[in-house]
Amino acid sequence: MNIALTSMGPTAEARISEKFGRCPFFIIFDTETKVLTSLANTAANDEHGAGPAAAQLVIRERADMVLTGALGDNAEAVLKKAGMRYTTGLKGSATVREAIDTYLLSPTT
Repeated sequence: MNIALTSMGPTAEARISEKFGRCPFFIIFDTETKVLTSLANTAANDEHGAGPAAAQLVIRERADMVLTGALGDNAEAVLKKAGMRYTTGLKGSATVREAIDTYLLSPTT
């Protein structure tokens, strides 16, 4: 499974970005290989439609799950239409690595 996390930077030690559409980076974590891939969010500076464009970006990257602080309605609609799962409520005080560990240890995964 590939998990896309919203991130303030390109590494696992970067803080979580609480904003989906405007996050600077997505970190894609492959749960099978344990490989992290950094992806610049090319939609972050779009004047309009950053959320849906960012959603299309993680869909193209074959993410199965999104972990973020908050999703706008339009981004959420795009993810739902693609059948993608997501979890919101992550805080910017956590690092990407901490968020991955917490998610993988949760009983609902």
